[in-house]
Amino acid sequence: MANTPSAKKRAKQAEKRRSHNASMRSMVRTYIKNVVKAVDAKDAEKAQAAYILAVPIIDRMADKGIIHKNKAARHKSRLNGHVKALNLAVAA
Repeated sequence: MANTPSAKKRAKQAEKRRSHNASMRSMVRTYIKNVVKAVDAKDAEKAQAAYILAVPIIDRMADKGIIHKNKAARHKSRLNGHVKALNLAVAA
């Protein structure tokens, strides 16, 4: 445990940041999950709308360092692939 006043302060700050970052990660997962649910339900309009909402959130969290930029790119790419496939299936 921290002994010096500065170490105690840093421990408090670290805990506060950890909690905030966990909340942000959870938010990203929720937006991703909303796209996946819409795709699974075969609702093309809802999936497209959810994807459009999710992309800026994913990008913002990557910029802030909450998730790695490559992980953000991977999620966006896979979600977009699912949404496009669903749109093609609905159109056919």
